[in-house]
Amino acid sequence: MSYQNVQQAAETRRSIYALNKNLPIGNAEVQKIIEHAVLHTPSSFNSQSTRVVVLFGAEHEKVWGFVEDTLRAIVPADKFEPTAQKLAMFKAGAATVLFFEDQDVVKGLQEQFPAYAENFPVWADHANAMHQYAVWTTLAAAGVGANLQHYNPLPDAAVAKEYDLPESWKLRAQMVIGGIEASAGEKTFQPLEARLKVFGA
Repeated sequence: MSYQNVQQAAETRRSIYALNKNLPIGNAEVQKIIEHAVLHTPSSFNSQSTRVVVLFGAEHEKVWGFVEDTLRAIVPADKFEPTAQKLAMFKAGAATVLFFEDQDVVKGLQEQFPAYAENFPVWADHANAMHQYAVWTTLAAAGVGANLQHYNPLPDAAVAKEYDLPESWKLRAQMVIGGIEASAGEKTFQPLEARLKVFGA
């Protein structure tokens, strides 16, 4: 494999919001892609603290129902329609991938290496973000559309109860995936020279 293949996959990865339930690959292949990311994505001190839950079909829609229930409790009814439309867009996808961090692992590292204690939560989030990127980029290379959401902590309690998840699992992000109904718009870039500096080349 050439590095250009990796770069092409990175360029293919976009936020796709217009999704449908027709995945271009099977659920089992999606699961294998996510398993590979969980196994091979790096983490600080090899902590392997990221946890992932994959929800297909009715289970996927159930999660967005939890989000809707919590939002209806805090958003005025007469202003809820835009929110309802956005949630319907997420429900239209085929599956949701939930990314968590196991706080027991993080706390264990803090106790074991107190000199770095304040950094372990930050490093855990770094590892979680790398898992998200690995899954997202690989799915994009397979023709699967995705977008990343951060409605936590709104659905956290309901999700933990529904799927009997440990209390130590902290929800960090929700990735909606599906068939691509409409591609992303043109991407603009800030000047590279303002974002990258190279010395000694």
